[in-house]
Order: sequence, then structure tokens, then C-alpha cells
Amino acid sequence: MLFRRRQPISRLTKLRELFWPRRGFIRSFQYLSKRILRLSATPHAIAAGVVAGVVSSWTPFIGLHFLLAFAIAYLIAGNMVAAAIGTAFGNPLTFPLIWASTWEVGHRLIGKGVPVTDSVDLEKKFSLSAFESMWHPILKPMLVGAIPLAVVSGAIIYCTIYFTVAKFQARRRERLAERARARLAEALQGSSV
Repeated sequence: MLFRRRQPISRLTKLRELFWPRRGFIRSFQYLSKRILRLSATPHAIAAGVVAGVVSSWTPFIGLHFLLAFAIAYLIAGNMVAAAIGTAFGNPLTFPLIWASTWEVGHRLIGKGVPVTDSVDLEKKFSLSAFESMWHPILKPMLVGAIPLAVVSGAIIYCTIYFTVAKFQARRRERLAERARARLAEALQGSSV
């Protein structure tokens, strides 16, 4: 096989690397950030696309985040690739925090219905597989709680990414212009000799 390891890794190592990669999560974060910076679109389109992905990750509709991100990006003139990258905000490490915070904020905003101190039997709610049985105790508070959290995080992320991408693109244009001037000067100097 062309890309096989010389020393095969054990099953325990494979399992460990499934939850915590050998090089950590910094490499993945660096890749995604460079991928976002190098997109060929306006700073608004890139920032709006990433925000669409982040906002869709706050919603409790697992499995629909990409579709929601694309719909939101389309409505706010965002980049679709940036929207897909933005959905990486919701991942197995952040979903428990997202769900807990949206549920808690939603219960505090609604103020009525099921009190926060009551427990909800999730196994029973999911086994019934009826949307109505999950709406009031689970999905409604999570959806209501997702709105303010998505607005705040979206505003912060939009500003950060917009100015970062604008600065990166300006420096990139400057470097390309400098290279073009250097090539032109070199060509003129070579023709005069």
C-alpha cells in the first residue's frame, strides 16, 4: 500500500487519537483560520459566511446545521464555503456547552413552563419520537436561548473576521504589487543591458 505506516499503531492509540489528536487541536484551528483568510471573496462575504455557520451551530437542530448555515449565508450575502467552515464551531467538544447554555438561557428568558429545578426524562421524550413531546420542555427553551447567544457571538465573530480578512487581503495585494514592480524593474533592467 502506498501510504501505509511502517509501524502500525495500536487500537488503543487509534482510540486515543480519535478523542485527542497527536498534534492537538491547534493544527486544525490553524488550518481552518488559514482556509478562511485565503478565500477569494469580500471581507463581508467571508465574515457573514462564518457567522452563518456559527449561528446555525447554536440551534438545537442537529443534522441541519449545514443547510441552516447555507440558508442564512444566502440571506445575508455570505460565502457558502465560509459558512460550511463556520459550522465547525459546533463540534463534539462544544456541543455539550452549547446545549447546556442555550437550555439554561432559554429557561430564564421564558420564565414559565417547566421550572429549571424539574428534571426532564430525555430517554422517554426521545423514545416517543413525537415532536410535540420534545418541543415545550427541550427544544423551545433551547431555541429561545440560542437567539441571544447567537446574536452576541455572531457580532463578535463578524467584527473579528471582517477586520482580520480586510487586513490580510490588503497586505496580500501590497505584496503582489511589490512583486510585480520588482519583476517589471528586473525586466526593464535586463532589456537595457
